[in-house]
Amino acid sequence: MSHKGALAGVRVLDLSRLLPGPYCSMILADHGADVIAIENRKFQDDGLFFEELYRNKRHMSLNLKNPKGKEIFSRLVRDADVVLEGFRPGVVDRLGVEYEALCQINPGIIYCSISGYGQTGPKRYQVGHDVNYLSTAGVLNLIGEEGGAPTIPAVQIADILGGAMQAAVGILMALYSRTQSGRGQYIDISMTEGVLGLLTLPRFFQQKAGEQPLRSATTLSHKFACYNTYKTKDNRYVAIGAVENRFWHRLCEHLGRPEFAELQYDNARRLELIDWLRETFSQKNLAEWDAELSDLDVCYSAVATVDEIVDSPFFRERQMIHLYPGQNGKLCQTFTSPVKLSETPAEIHSSPATFGQHTREILRELGYSNSYIDEFAGAGVV
Repeated sequence: MSHKGALAGVRVLDLSRLLPGPYCSMILADHGADVIAIENRKFQDDGLFFEELYRNKRHMSLNLKNPKGKEIFSRLVRDADVVLEGFRPGVVDRLGVEYEALCQINPGIIYCSISGYGQTGPKRYQVGHDVNYLSTAGVLNLIGEEGGAPTIPAVQIADILGGAMQAAVGILMALYSRTQSGRGQYIDISMTEGVLGLLTLPRFFQQKAGEQPLRSATTLSHKFACYNTYKTKDNRYVAIGAVENRFWHRLCEHLGRPEFAELQYDNARRLELIDWLRETFSQKNLAEWDAELSDLDVCYSAVATVDEIVDSPFFRERQMIHLYPGQNGKLCQTFTSPVKLSETPAEIHSSPATFGQHTREILRELGYSNSYIDEFAGAGVV
């Protein structure tokens, strides 16, 4: 497959499932990499094949526990640049497709493992999901209402930010390094470690000002009126992010309370200011506040819903919403790449692959005849 893009000519073999690995390889595929997603057919009917993540990719079914399946994978590795996997530590060793084994086939291979807690250390074999990684990293403890229980966010922060994106960055670094050294390398991505950086500012405020990181009670989380959310008359919400005094001053002036401008970070009166804005914003509907504040330069925004996002003129003008024909012929929507490259832009050149859709195509590229492929299917190899 030949496509334009910053990663054109790079071939990725993706052994991962679910969200972190497939999201990572989707990023690479959007930017031109030839991604072959490989999955055992036993997972076909478990309902966890997230179709949208398989755009721009080819998908083949392959049983790595079968000696013939492993042989086929080894042939793919010869011409690959990257192998990505998301099994629990130790699984690839049992399958015989660990980094050390693949290096013998292709010394330039870049091998990236995404796991919850990393490939070493006392927690490496523990099972977990996004909520566990966020809690272990101390991030979950800062999400939720003040004095209440931690709140699980409805988005997968550790999976995508801590796993997929960190893996994509690591792979790009390793690809560049290989141009200098000629050697591949191993990448160990821990989703838990990947979200530790989210604590950078809470730790800064803790060390500089002695502010304890508490749920909804820190400088950048509901403690002050200038950085907060407020309910409108029609039960929607607005967000104010007026960290700098010039923005906060302008908001106070506009809302008729200029005397509050110098009380922005006054601990003694912070609740008074929060109550004032709660009362103020409750007087008008969201659309009215949008019309009044959007262009005022006060760091205002409406809290948008998912439905509003996909219909947003802003995101459509930025070409962040892409329509593609689904398997049933119905138009589907997906988010495009947020990385806007002027010379080698990302593109969506193919709709999401179905499970095993390209198995025969890829096997034929490896030189297998149709009769051999039929035998493989009958023997449970593919």
